[in-house]
Amino acid sequence: MNLSDQNAALRNFSAFVDFSNLINSSLDVGFTLNNILLTLFGKLLTTRGIIAMKGNDGILEPKLVKGIPSERINDFPKESLIDGELSERLKRFLADNKLVYTQKLISHNGVIGIIALGSKLTNMPYSESDMEFIGTIANTGATAIENSLTVEKIKTINKELDSKVNRLSALFDLSKEFSGALEVGTVNKLLVYSIIGQMLVSKYAILSAAADKPQILDSKFPEENVLKFLDENPFEKIDAPISCDEIKEIFPSIADVGIELILPMRIKNKTKGLILLGARGNKLPYLKSDIEFVSSLGSLAIISIENALLFEEALEKEKLEKELETARKIQKSLLPNKIPVYEEYKIAAVNNSAKQVGGDYYDILELDSDRTLIAIGDVSGKGVQAALLMANVQAFLKSIWKQNITLDKASNLINDLVSENTTDGSFITFFWGIINRKEMKLEYVNAGHNPPLLCRNGEIEHLKKGGMILGVMQTIIPYEAAEIKLQSGDVLVAFTDGITEAMNVNFEEYSDERLEKLALSNCDKTADDLLNVIMNDVMKHTVGAVQSDDITALVLKIK
Repeated sequence: MNLSDQNAALRNFSAFVDFSNLINSSLDVGFTLNNILLTLFGKLLTTRGIIAMKGNDGILEPKLVKGIPSERINDFPKESLIDGELSERLKRFLADNKLVYTQKLISHNGVIGIIALGSKLTNMPYSESDMEFIGTIANTGATAIENSLTVEKIKTINKELDSKVNRLSALFDLSKEFSGALEVGTVNKLLVYSIIGQMLVSKYAILSAAADKPQILDSKFPEENVLKFLDENPFEKIDAPISCDEIKEIFPSIADVGIELILPMRIKNKTKGLILLGARGNKLPYLKSDIEFVSSLGSLAIISIENALLFEEALEKEKLEKELETARKIQKSLLPNKIPVYEEYKIAAVNNSAKQVGGDYYDILELDSDRTLIAIGDVSGKGVQAALLMANVQAFLKSIWKQNITLDKASNLINDLVSENTTDGSFITFFWGIINRKEMKLEYVNAGHNPPLLCRNGEIEHLKKGGMILGVMQTIIPYEAAEIKLQSGDVLVAFTDGITEAMNVNFEEYSDERLEKLALSNCDKTADDLLNVIMNDVMKHTVGAVQSDDITALVLKIK
């Protein structure tokens, strides 16, 4: 080797040592690439070069370009290295941009990129020594690039891990907040603030079907679009996240308002809610980790929403039960707590409500030493409303009778009062009568009630005379009263339709015929015994079925 070659080798070695020290001083990929190209430019006296690296998909991408106009770089072929060799398109691109020499970057993972250099300023061709120098720089640089990329991957992984740890920590903290929230509004706010804080979104909608009725809990999108979406798309059909491209294809109506992600909130494999999200404030797409985080948030939220609704329902039910229990006690207090005992006849009565509070009514009032008033009624409907109307009827009855007017005129008045106090179509079937013990007669008026049965000498007479049902309208046709002379052995059975219309498991009614036949065959019994026979027979008929209506009966037996 002559002196000139020795000096060139020493210079190359010195440059290589300086280069190695320099690129190993940093683990930044950009720094490494920049110094590879600058070292080659300085040594080989060229001003044009490009370093292209393989991406995750194997396609070459320009990472560092010097001396080539940017508009030309846009034409760089989006191709992969086939068996580590350049494609014809890539070779033409390099030639068109006066890049005359190409060197592969090879690490232990194979070819990771290429270095392409322009002509030397001296217009001299690249010598064998130059090529060896380029190869040495490329080999050393490839290792440094690989190390830098590894460090970057580790940093990215660590960053993702930190993000996941932070999100897991946030989910853990939020799970405690969600579990302690017993109002749907509070749960919704927690969910919204968490999504806004983590995803940096300003447009969103939270939809719930936890109460089996789809509703908008919160929305920053136009409500008409969201309502239309709810009407057209059953929740149960959305069982997986739907991204922006799919939304444009499947739900174009809501894609137009800026919805980019739809996430289902699910409980036991059933979609009970939806989260609709617009674009993120940082313009970044929704990553898989973002979708997983929001899905986890949604799962926490929908469980809490369901629990909150159940809690509200339980509170409402408890409140209603307390009110019903109070109403039941009041109603029971309105019924006679003790039936008067008389020498001439015996009265027995019973009232069983289908619910805690019913609409059936009976009463027994001693008007004076000789007269007793009996009454039985059935208010349309059941529950608290029926009970309140029943209480009004009793109040009307007691106040009217104090005016000392005849039974027919009293019936006119009580109908007018009931009509004035019912505005929802409620009405009352009503029967009342006055027993005169001194004269042993019964005067009665039937206001549309099931005709009581008068059993006498093996026959039945139906007590029908009276007028229309109470509460339908003001009295136009006056009520008529009828009078019956009572005889020893007479039995009067007054009842509500809860008895005759009581259904068995086959939806067959007890029937008027069965009641009449039973009353006739047992009219020799005492009032208490006959009442027990009737009630037992009704229970026998309805065994296994749910009581659908209130049951009330009153039996009068003349001694």
